[in-house]
Amino acid sequence: MVTVVEVALIALLAGAATGIGALPILVSTSVSHRTYDGALGLAAGIMVGAAVFALLVPGLELGSLGAVGGGFLVGGAFLLVANWVIPHAHLRFGGTKHDVLPESEPLDERDDGLRRAMLIGSSITIHNVPEGLAIGIAFASGLDEVGVALAIAIAIQNIPDGFAMAVPADQAGVSKAKTIAYTTLSGAVPEPIAAAAGFALVTVVSGIFPAAAGFAAGAMMAVVFRELIPASHGHGYADVATVTFILGFAVMLGVDVGLAV
Repeated sequence: MVTVVEVALIALLAGAATGIGALPILVSTSVSHRTYDGALGLAAGIMVGAAVFALLVPGLELGSLGAVGGGFLVGGAFLLVANWVIPHAHLRFGGTKHDVLPESEPLDERDDGLRRAMLIGSSITIHNVPEGLAIGIAFASGLDEVGVALAIAIAIQNIPDGFAMAVPADQAGVSKAKTIAYTTLSGAVPEPIAAAAGFALVTVVSGIFPAAAGFAAGAMMAVVFRELIPASHGHGYADVATVTFILGFAVMLGVDVGLAV
């Protein structure tokens, strides 16, 4: 059985993939709505696939519908309450790089842009918590294949997540080096901490996987429908976002079959 340190390391690698999503800002001075919406759709599809194949299905195989369903409802409610309690900005795309305020603009307006970038970053960070929790829960329950599948899916999904965070930060005037660093940390910090917490929880309370898996899945679903889908359907490229959502779900289906979860 893997140790909590190994689980935290796996979650760290999956979380740090957000930094990969920030790399396009090094070579492009503008990002189209089509590209941004497509990235969000892809992330949403992978997240839904991970919630279904790596959490809900194994949870139902090992526990009752009541335990999984109850956990699912509580997880969704938890994410919505966290969204309400913790100040953050919902994912919105402001345009191209040229929308950044020039140095001659009043300082308070530039500060508003920087504050917004920070709030969007906090949103991504909040959403990484249930992902790390899911990884820890799976490994602690002895479901190593499920844990690996989740880690791979989350790493893939974190790339467009990182892109979604980096673009607004770059547009707000944050340096590219800091944008990449902050984007990486948004996943690399909360996910291993949450994974270790999930691992410890299941180790102490045996048989909790069905309810805990439902909880993580509910939180992940709430992220998708509260943040990712609305943000990807407001610029006239809903079809693009829908196609990438389906592709993302298919990616997770392939991971699920490939690892025989």
